[in-house]
Amino acid sequence: MPKIFRAIGAMTGTSMDGVDLAYLETDGRNTLKFGPSASYPFSEGDRDLLRKAVASAKFLGRRDERPEPLIEAEALITRRHVETIGDFLRQYDIAASAVDLIGFHGQTVLHRPEHGLTVQLGDGAGLARQIGIDVAYDMRAADMAAGGQGAPLVPVYHRALAEASGVAMPVLFVNIGGVANMTYVEAENDPVACDTGPGNALIDDLMLARTGRAMDADGACALSGAVDEMALAALMAHAYFAQKPPKSLDRNTFSAAPVAGLSLPDAAATLTAFTAAGILAHLRFLPKTPEMIVVCGGGARNAALMRALEQRAPCPVRPAEDFGWDSQAIEAQAFAYLGVRSVKGLPLTFPTTTGVNEPMPGGALAWAG
Repeated sequence: MPKIFRAIGAMTGTSMDGVDLAYLETDGRNTLKFGPSASYPFSEGDRDLLRKAVASAKFLGRRDERPEPLIEAEALITRRHVETIGDFLRQYDIAASAVDLIGFHGQTVLHRPEHGLTVQLGDGAGLARQIGIDVAYDMRAADMAAGGQGAPLVPVYHRALAEASGVAMPVLFVNIGGVANMTYVEAENDPVACDTGPGNALIDDLMLARTGRAMDADGACALSGAVDEMALAALMAHAYFAQKPPKSLDRNTFSAAPVAGLSLPDAAATLTAFTAAGILAHLRFLPKTPEMIVVCGGGARNAALMRALEQRAPCPVRPAEDFGWDSQAIEAQAFAYLGVRSVKGLPLTFPTTTGVNEPMPGGALAWAG
């Protein structure tokens, strides 16, 4: 019988909202036993430092470069993971000795697949030493070194979820964080996946610039506005939407310039429609129209975004919660699952998900001892 690992996945997304943690018992294949999950928000000071790190990362030429403020930001990310994992273990009365592995994503500050460059902040070895649990990390590098896009990484977990749940196939998982990505799952085939365009990033940036708030909570501002169709058309004219998958992008690939002259509610509504339109524009690249779209990530809690998808999609759109899943925990669960696959030498990425030439294992392992 394949070994079952007791793993905790740790995810910090491009929305820079905080650390998501999830406990999962898995063999890295078909066995999925869910445990507790929790989210630990970053402070405004944390987010400010991470935004500075993202701005500074634009000038990196190598993935191991750490000019300021990236040094400080990496130390922050590592420290916050030590703190939140400790809190998580105490909150759910889990002994560190009862956990086999941490699957650690780190904070993405740059992703330029066209240059073979991706940068995730976080000291995996330091995390393992400080929490006393082995850590699997740096899961994108091997794929990119082999010619892949390095993203998205979650599709192999989406496939496992679909197969374990018995949902009608083909099914499309849409994960909406700072960037949105999709995974098309059809029985007995490798998943088809790509980043679809902006997720919450442009909306978050708009709200921060105009109101000082980090996000459009529940989509309330967008729901009070109207979509400007001319601005939406200008946004959708970006060349990315004509490129066939597999493909991936950086958080800052797109500009919100077309909504600059709009009122805040109309700008929020238009950028929300842009996220939905970008997702649905990729349906034409799929082998078949999916039976349903399952939405997970922070975007699943945005009522305006869910409405925009429902109004435009050619099939039912349902939140992950409809299937008993926690939309906020799925990516963290995925990194627990990916960590186990990494340790076992199983593929994390596939030609149909990242464009790599063959199924590719990956990740580094830091021992606690």
